[in-house]
Amino acid sequence: MFYLILVLHVIVCVFLVIVVLLQQGKSADLAGAFGGQGSQTAFGPRGAANLLTRLTTWCAILFMLTSIGLTILMQKRSGGHSVLEGTPATQSVPAKK
Repeated sequence: MFYLILVLHVIVCVFLVIVVLLQQGKSADLAGAFGGQGSQTAFGPRGAANLLTRLTTWCAILFMLTSIGLTILMQKRSGGHSVLEGTPATQSVPAKK
């Protein structure tokens, strides 16, 4: 189960990076600066933005869910041990000169 979620997490991470890099900023092309309606995208001027925005949202949700899932599985796998287990609870006082 752990490795399945780990592979899914890596795929979602790569896909999320690609989707974010494909997006353009608002009025990124020259026609947008002058209020032009022309666009070179296959989905129309707003269709690609809506599709990429939805893909980004779903990828982000999947990224968060797989991150939480991996954290829970790693906690169960390690037996609930803390990183700070075994460290002294008291603070040391600096030496006086």
